[in-house]
Amino acid sequence: MNDSASGQPAVTAAILVIGDEILSGRTKDKNIGYIAEYLTAIGIDLKEVRVVPDEEDEIVAAVNALRHRYTYLFTTGGIGPTHDDITADSIAKAFGVPIDYDPRALAIMRERFSEADLNEARKRMARIPDGADLVLNKVSKAPGFWLGNVIVMAGVPAIMQAMLDDVAPKLKTGAKMLSVSVRADAREGDIGSELAAVAKAHPGTTIGSYPFFDDARGPNTNIVVRARDPASLAAAKVAVEEMLVRVKANL
Repeated sequence: MNDSASGQPAVTAAILVIGDEILSGRTKDKNIGYIAEYLTAIGIDLKEVRVVPDEEDEIVAAVNALRHRYTYLFTTGGIGPTHDDITADSIAKAFGVPIDYDPRALAIMRERFSEADLNEARKRMARIPDGADLVLNKVSKAPGFWLGNVIVMAGVPAIMQAMLDDVAPKLKTGAKMLSVSVRADAREGDIGSELAAVAKAHPGTTIGSYPFFDDARGPNTNIVVRARDPASLAAAKVAVEEMLVRVKANL
């Protein structure tokens, strides 16, 4: 897939959130939005997000579906020290490779824990699928890993963010998405048809409308124009503004 405006290959990604605690509502996910903004800023299009329970078959099926569909798959959760942290084993099964204690990961863990404190539970976090690169984190030391195009990160937001910072310089990226917002001062329903015509006339852009309530005017709308090419973005913005003038003159 190529980006029609820039000519660069599109770089795409999915997020797989792993954990019963997310599905039950006990833990509120704080990672999806952060990763989405991060990837957008560096020129990677987030295309899909899935949430699966701590069940090996579900994780394996989702990993294999998503890693073949997108440039990158980022996973969060399930790489801690407890019995239900089965992400690493599930990733190994998805790739058909063995998993064992990784000497590199154990060395990193020993930087934080004494031999007495490096018990079997903590050592679980040093089990890495064969052939994977480590994803470092400066917060808790315990690493994530990168196997094929799958990047496995912790679910704790601060640790996930540190891991994302570690892998970001190594990622392939495309042209960055640019955006501009236009305040319509009109209700979404009053401009829907005309906005669709503008979007059709500017195929190199993505145009969306987002209603909100304005205390001064009542129902209102923001129109957001996105494009990778600055000239396409500017032309679509002008077209939106001219359309709004025409519509509001007839209201």
